[in-house]
Amino acid sequence: MNRKTFLKNSAILGAGLGLGGVFPYNKVLGAAQTRVTILHTNDTHARIEPFSDSAPRYAGMGGVARRATLIRQLRAENPDSLLLDAGDVFQGTPYFNKYNGALDFEVMSKMGYDAVTIGNHEFDNEVRGFEEVMDKARFPFVSTNYDFGTTRMGRRVHKFLIRQVAGVKIGIFGLGVDFENLVLPHLHRGVTYLDPVEVAADTTAHLKGYHQCDMVICLSHIGYRYNDNRVSDRVVAQQVDGIDLVIGGHTHTFMPEPELFEKPDGSRTWVSQVGFAGIVLGRLDFYFDRGRQIASVRNHNYPVTDGSPDSGTYAELISRISADGGAASA
Repeated sequence: MNRKTFLKNSAILGAGLGLGGVFPYNKVLGAAQTRVTILHTNDTHARIEPFSDSAPRYAGMGGVARRATLIRQLRAENPDSLLLDAGDVFQGTPYFNKYNGALDFEVMSKMGYDAVTIGNHEFDNEVRGFEEVMDKARFPFVSTNYDFGTTRMGRRVHKFLIRQVAGVKIGIFGLGVDFENLVLPHLHRGVTYLDPVEVAADTTAHLKGYHQCDMVICLSHIGYRYNDNRVSDRVVAQQVDGIDLVIGGHTHTFMPEPELFEKPDGSRTWVSQVGFAGIVLGRLDFYFDRGRQIASVRNHNYPVTDGSPDSGTYAELISRISADGGAASA
């Protein structure tokens, strides 16, 4: 799909910059409603600059400067927001070959990411490679079904996080994909994969039970769906009670709107994923009633195109880093 086709399809799905819809509960919101905005990306793969205008797919799309500007604008609209990423920050362009992920972590820090999970490509330079650049990240990592043992990496990765946003208590945990046939053993030495469904069920129960979270978000890098028996976001959403939102990655799935799973007990789980390379910024607005129960959800996906204004701050940062021949100091 080229940029023209992508934008044409986007226009069909929704008018204006955002592509979106509404998923209401059967509740009436009063004046005391609270809105929490979730902004999200996945599989950005070291895509610092936009795709070139001559690229066979997504020509001229993406770029951290444009994404940063969109994020700043949306946060100004609603400061009660979280910015989250579902993993695979590493690998994909010469920027990773040169900076080993340090540049990505610095730019994401300046964008103000609130949490990022661990994707399989975060092990491309071995566990040691991640450890060498992880201090460039001024945001927390979260991964729940990887046991990091005694590695230094484990000191920076949380099992779960809890954030208060506009009085709403939000629990966040992360799931990573199975290493088998995907990540060579020496690359993840010291890190062990655990069953994501079991871990998700235990963690969600802990967050909603012991910590009394009003909302639970899973940052997943296990993939949206498969045609075999592999665990996916859809499987987790259907088998684990209590997760309100799964923000996915790994399969590079462009979802025009979240998929909604309704459980027999009346609970609901939304699953969303926005492709790869940072060419789409996802947004979900969760509206809470007076009892801090989710009353409705709206989604808007923002294509990051040449119509998005650049941020001079980020353009200057990238220019300075290139001139210096190394990653900027934190």
